[in-house]
Amino acid sequence: MNTNRHEWNFGKLVGMIRHVHEELAAQAGKAVNISLTLRNWLFGCYIAEYEQSGADRAEYGARLLENLSSHLAEGGMEGVAARSLRQYRQFYLVYPGIWQTPSAKSLENFVPLSIRQTLPAKSMRTLSQPKQPVIPASDLFQKLSFSHFAELIAIPDETKRTFYEIECIRGNWSVRELKRQIGSLYYERSDLSKDKKKLAALAQENAEAADPKLAIRDPYIFEFLGLKPREVMSESHLEEQLLDKLQEFLLELGHGFCFEARQKRILLGDTHNFVDLVFYHRILKCHVLVELKLEQFSHENIGQLNTYVSWYKKNMMSEGDNPPIGILLCTQRDRTLVEYALAGMDNGLFVSKYQLELPKKEDMERFIEEQVRESET
Repeated sequence: MNTNRHEWNFGKLVGMIRHVHEELAAQAGKAVNISLTLRNWLFGCYIAEYEQSGADRAEYGARLLENLSSHLAEGGMEGVAARSLRQYRQFYLVYPGIWQTPSAKSLENFVPLSIRQTLPAKSMRTLSQPKQPVIPASDLFQKLSFSHFAELIAIPDETKRTFYEIECIRGNWSVRELKRQIGSLYYERSDLSKDKKKLAALAQENAEAADPKLAIRDPYIFEFLGLKPREVMSESHLEEQLLDKLQEFLLELGHGFCFEARQKRILLGDTHNFVDLVFYHRILKCHVLVELKLEQFSHENIGQLNTYVSWYKKNMMSEGDNPPIGILLCTQRDRTLVEYALAGMDNGLFVSKYQLELPKKEDMERFIEEQVRESET
């Protein structure tokens, strides 16, 4: 790089600093993703080997992963649930033997020698890889995040899985795009299509590409690095500021709001989701979930919040609690919309009571609009 002093100007200074930041941030994100993916593969490897030849494996039997999760938590590794350990084992079984491939040398820098020496001489092949895989396993590890693999290992058919591996890497798909393509039966449609190249071109044309700068938002990264969702989940500084002010606003109203959580992580099926703010209302005796969207209102927004409310109703209600409710705030530059999600309540008197105790829509709208205006001045 030529940094001759006569070529410098302020615009170039700004551009170079931005370029270095973007490149090295992407590089750091990639390194973390590879390390996380290899860590999970190694966990799966050890579990599978223990299940085959552990001297005391019969002692733990069907409760092995639950006991393992409990003991890891006692040693400081909180958050490694039995469900996750089960997933890591499946990951290893679907992608075994990466250290036997010639291209695996490129992964050695990510795994210390002391760990590599613990690997079994022969990898299990209960779900065997092709002898000459279309994409070397080490290339997959470097080009896909573990969240991609979490979607891929759920595909039992090897040919179908390989198809999505190729398309995902070719199009640099985000995890959300991979899920969308699988859900749209892209593989099945390709098999039926007479013009497969045209279908592939159309599929890639509008595909959402992965953004390396957002890789750190991956829920698996939280567990790996010990990060709290609040530290990384905000979409923008504006959203973070609004959530700060909104939290204070609700607590200062005197309506009985008690703060519980920020960016509360909940698991819906195999998908991690985050609720912006969670309160417990001591008068209504229920949870109140608040979602802020810096966008125009859509039915998907209220549907998402309803799903969160229903999850809380099923999993978090204690004896004596009333059903939870949700507050959705959608804001554009000149207009704010407030909607309430009532988890399918059909008791009119009960709903009326909720409406009396909660802040009025008009007050919420006015508050958010004032905060947005202040942030723009």
